Amino acid sequence: MSLLGNILGVRMNLMIGPSPVALPMPIEALEAIDELEVKLSDTEPSGFKLVLHAGRNGPLDFLETPFVADPRFFVGARVIVTMIFDITPTVIFDGLVSERHVTPGDGPNQGKLTLLGRDLSFEMDKEVKSVEHPAMDETVIATLIAASYAQFGMIPMVLPPKVIDPPIPIDRTPQQRCSDWSYLNHMAKRHGYETYVDPGPVPAVNTLYWGPMVRPGIPQRTMTINSGPASDAYDVDISHTAEKLTIVQGQVADRQTGVTMPVLALVPANEPLGLVPDGVLRMGQTRIVPIETSGLSFAQAMARAQAMVDESARDVVRITGTLNSARYNGALKARDRVFLRGAGTSFNGEYKVSEVRHKIKPGHYEQGFVLTRGELGPKLSLVMP
Repeated sequence: MSLLGNILGVRMNLMIGPSPVALPMPIEALEAIDELEVKLSDTEPSGFKLVLHAGRNGPLDFLETPFVADPRFFVGARVIVTMIFDITPTVIFDGLVSERHVTPGDGPNQGKLTLLGRDLSFEMDKEVKSVEHPAMDETVIATLIAASYAQFGMIPMVLPPKVIDPPIPIDRTPQQRCSDWSYLNHMAKRHGYETYVDPGPVPAVNTLYWGPMVRPGIPQRTMTINSGPASDAYDVDISHTAEKLTIVQGQVADRQTGVTMPVLALVPANEPLGLVPDGVLRMGQTRIVPIETSGLSFAQAMARAQAMVDESARDVVRITGTLNSARYNGALKARDRVFLRGAGTSFNGEYKVSEVRHKIKPGHYEQGFVLTRGELGPKLSLVMP
């Protein structure tokens, strides 16, 4: 599948097969693609929708609709999608089919097979486990969980939180009574962290990220809006709201010493993407909420209070729009950083890509996006090229 817009065009490579195997999709299936939609998000489950023309059109299709009996298209199959710009490949999805629908249609060549699925968090969410993690803090546990999915090429990227409270066996032992995916999210929430499976950098390889909301790394290619022929994004809407901004206050009877101490978190501690945090500008005008501290140490209570404040400030500024894929000449990676220009001095600068929705049809490819940050104004007067 190719789209004009650069020297060699934009092409898609799709692999599918019985998990954990994924092989190049057969040519007859590639030619039958009606549409493919991939959604990657930092707040909702990431997944895909693949629609194939599967109408009966010959004597060999009398017994079964095309592709339906092929094990490569069964529930549980692994699907890997790569977009290639000129000669540069970007893996945009790696996941599993969780559901399929067959629409026979009312005439020849009108049938369709629809595959729905989730990223590899679906595999990590399958089994509810009862496991103890003696003498292990969250970073060690997250790393070991990632290592247990080596068959999917899982590489851990686990970053230590600001407050580490290693469990002492005579005091406590972390207990897991849920799936690996639920436990990773439970641990991350305590520190204002997030966890997700990032596809790539090559097909069949993935990174399990467990760390701050703003992932370290080099920003992606700059996105340009409202700049005439230089623009590569359109239908852009910018919203600025402080409705969720929160201050957390309370007190805790330290589990280890028994001393009652105040717990107070006033401003976000996320790495700033803009110049001035809105939580600082609106100090004294934000919501004040209590925190449940029963059974916590002072360090644990402070970490959870700060996590609540950080979460409230993650999308004070929210920008939505659609990217012209051929003009941008790249696949926008969800959860990474990107520079934006053309939005004025209040909203130019660096953002986190919170969501990308890839919409692919024969001859057509666009990317819907959501950018977020908690600050106004760019950190630098210059924007990356």
